[in-house]
Amino acid sequence: MSACAAAETVGAWLCRAGQLLRAAAIDNPRLEARWLLAEAMGSSTEALLRDPHAPVPPAAAERFARMLARRAGREPLAYVLGHAGFWGLDLLVSPATLIPRPDSETLVEAALAARPAPERVLDLGTGTGCLLLAVLQEVPGAFGVGVDLSPAAAALAARNAQRLGLSGRAAFLVADWSAPLAGRFDLILCNPPYVAAAELPRLMPEVRLHEPALALVGGEDGLAAYRRIAPLLPPLLAPGGVAVVEIGAGQGPAVAELMRRAGLVLRELRPDLGGIPRAMVLQA
Repeated sequence: MSACAAAETVGAWLCRAGQLLRAAAIDNPRLEARWLLAEAMGSSTEALLRDPHAPVPPAAAERFARMLARRAGREPLAYVLGHAGFWGLDLLVSPATLIPRPDSETLVEAALAARPAPERVLDLGTGTGCLLLAVLQEVPGAFGVGVDLSPAAAALAARNAQRLGLSGRAAFLVADWSAPLAGRFDLILCNPPYVAAAELPRLMPEVRLHEPALALVGGEDGLAAYRRIAPLLPPLLAPGGVAVVEIGAGQGPAVAELMRRAGLVLRELRPDLGGIPRAMVLQA
């Protein structure tokens, strides 16, 4: 391991940070170090690379050191940064919500292909609001409702809607799935908890130790939430409406059978970028 300069410059800090993150078994430690330092300095990674000899102000250095310690402790990068990207949107995140993942963008693609101009959209288990807000961004005439059991998650989703200029077209409720809803929707989105309880100890520490188990674990077999959701969907769907539900690897046949028993027809099972069936498109 090469020695890092003692000077408090961008380059010196990045060198030390990269070594610290590498020792913590972080993938892409140098890249993550740049992201963290850019956030701490209110700068960009491009600016850091352009001038590695620039000094790091003391306040930014202190903030960077705290962020590094958190990341070296395997707290998710998005939680340390306080935000994450999804569908081209910059969303606030917190330990009250799952971190939006690229795989879930498959649901947005499937929804827009199956129902390109929905007027009323429902997002069950909204979390950060990522699915609902991505659709609202793409469909200017739509109005959406996001529901989450966690008050902190619903509040965060509302903040994201406000930051994106979408608060006038979105409402967020704290509820157990669809309990307070009586209307019908052209499009229903849902990314339920689907990790089997026995799988949780085998997940990465970033997920296992930091992301909310309430939003991750779907009972002993990972299917508990689908059993709750399936009978709720048909009464909520407007004529011609579709529901797009995320599933975990290998869950397609079991979830499809639960949905069939509830009176839903499987229109499409769309794979994510890794080729894993991810978005189940259903119609009553």
